[in-house]
Amino acid sequence: MQCSVIGCGRWGCFIAWYLHHIGHSVTLYGRPGSARLQQLISHRNNNVLTLSPDIVLTSDLQQAVNTQLLAISINAQALSTLAHQLAAFNIQNKTILLCMKGIEIETGRRLTQIIADTLHPSNIPAVWLGPGHVQELTRGVPNCMVIDCENTPLKTELVQTLSSPLIRFYYGTDLIGNEIGAAAKNVIGVAAGMLDGLNQSALKGALIARGPAEIARLIKALGGDPRSAYGLCHLGDYAATVFSPLSHNRTFGEQFILGHSFDQLAEGIYTVQALHHLAQQHCVSLPICNAVYRVLYEQADSKQLLDELFARPLKAEF
Repeated sequence: MQCSVIGCGRWGCFIAWYLHHIGHSVTLYGRPGSARLQQLISHRNNNVLTLSPDIVLTSDLQQAVNTQLLAISINAQALSTLAHQLAAFNIQNKTILLCMKGIEIETGRRLTQIIADTLHPSNIPAVWLGPGHVQELTRGVPNCMVIDCENTPLKTELVQTLSSPLIRFYYGTDLIGNEIGAAAKNVIGVAAGMLDGLNQSALKGALIARGPAEIARLIKALGGDPRSAYGLCHLGDYAATVFSPLSHNRTFGEQFILGHSFDQLAEGIYTVQALHHLAQQHCVSLPICNAVYRVLYEQADSKQLLDELFARPLKAEF
């Protein structure tokens, strides 16, 4: 299959590496002037992985869209802008595989909704979600992930085409729940990092017990299956997000509490704003997400707020 990957960050480079690894022809696009793209052109590596010389590198978006499959891995808040750029090329009959997690802050739209709202209806959006770190996958450590799509034949084709001994893909059955759950797990990761920064890591047990319960409420309010919060896209991604030193979101939360800067993309910073708005619109209680939002955007005292979060009135566990 002819594939293009749009976005040459850490995960975009891995997607290009993986698609080539399983036998597909790959073009990797980066924005004109991108320092990451220039490093790849000069050295074929990004300090995490090395790309095959067979992978075409380009800053020409029009060249990149001339393939059957467009895999996108960029900052979720930039997807609407990219979608309008793609629409200008009048692309049709493409598979748009979103290898990213997030919710648009201004509108609360899921990423597949942005694609469906912007591109020609013959283009079908799908999502590639679930746990995994580039550093582990490129060492040959296998993992399980999810592909979901409203078009069942395409979903079946993608799962069968992209599965390998390195990544076993499951068929997603709840696009709403999987997209919301995948995006929200990054916020739980930020909360976990805050606990680490406060030397309260023992509370992660309560965090991972309560997190899926509140995200399940939101998924249900948005029309999805609340059980999806307990699947690979949310709870199943906690090990890679809540505990791993490789997690950008966990690391950001820890560094934020310690007063240190963090210069890598942590989608939970933005997703928590979108979740805050959605919770208000749908009257859903999201205590953990609200606590993270207040610490990040209302300058609330982190220790006091997290103490209050885990010391709420006594209640039954379930």
